[in-house]
Amino acid sequence: MRIGSHSIDNNLVVAPMAGVTDRPFRQLCKRLGAGLAFSEMVASNPLLRGTEKSQRRTDHAGEVEPIIAQIAGAEPTQIADAARYNVERGAQIIDINMGCPAKKVCNIAAGSALLQNEVLVAAILDAVVRAVDVPVTLKIRTGWNRQNRNAVRIARIAEHAGIAALSVHGRTRECGFVGAVEYDTIREVKQAVGIPVIANGDVDSPEKARAVLARTGADAIMIGRAAQGRPWIFREIRHFLDRGEWLPPPGAEEIRGVILGHLADHYAFYGEATGMRVARKHLGWYAKGLSGGEAFRDEVNRLDTSAAQIAAVNRFFDRLAARADRLEFTPATTAAPWVEEALAA
Repeated sequence: MRIGSHSIDNNLVVAPMAGVTDRPFRQLCKRLGAGLAFSEMVASNPLLRGTEKSQRRTDHAGEVEPIIAQIAGAEPTQIADAARYNVERGAQIIDINMGCPAKKVCNIAAGSALLQNEVLVAAILDAVVRAVDVPVTLKIRTGWNRQNRNAVRIARIAEHAGIAALSVHGRTRECGFVGAVEYDTIREVKQAVGIPVIANGDVDSPEKARAVLARTGADAIMIGRAAQGRPWIFREIRHFLDRGEWLPPPGAEEIRGVILGHLADHYAFYGEATGMRVARKHLGWYAKGLSGGEAFRDEVNRLDTSAAQIAAVNRFFDRLAARADRLEFTPATTAAPWVEEALAA
């Protein structure tokens, strides 16, 4: 897949997730097989640029290229200025968020709320494309609600404005993250435009990834929640797509190494106190479904130093390693019948 002048190593993409896809997590996913990783969403409001959170979110030092920064806003001039600012901070691709369903984003007419106003969508896209000399991409949903699905029209507007690639989460804003994903709508979008289309929504296993690619005709797959606590899902999917077989599950010692490396990056990026607090959710995700995982999560949530976190991780994996060399992970959802049909085709 190509996005403007950038050739993406493979068709597996890390979804932008607020509070999750910080630089340490993006780097980890890229090392474990992702071809592209979106930054956390950054507000276009210039009054927020100087905050510690915004400064971290626009820090791409040492990041594996291409660097893609996602911005959100509702005013064309302001969001175009934000695009220029992020390019100055190192972004090589600008992504515009018109897919976030969160109330605090939609209440200021940003994110997926913009899908209600196609004239404003066109104005924003045109302003951003004209403002920067790097490729501009767009992330959308299938529409505002079930009665107003306009993803195909938005996609055509985007292509006409010069958008270089389009990510589609296969649910409406009203649906949030609940209910069946509209993979057929993503297929309709792909058939309607000539730019790369990235399919997003409930891809949580190698088989599901292959089936979604087959069903939608999309150029790439975007993975979000399934990578939380399981960043090696990208290499598992790459292996399955290339060879048609599963990789063996990672061993306890390998996972220990992944976690300790992730923690070290967290502490270096955030500092001791913040890094330790932010790491708690990742540790909870890593332990989910493992023997003793709930007790481990409760323990790390009470710890208040990085040294104590590291010691807890080592104790937990010492116990796991003593029981089995490899750890079994069960996919988060059961495959729907069409997944099996697509695989058999």
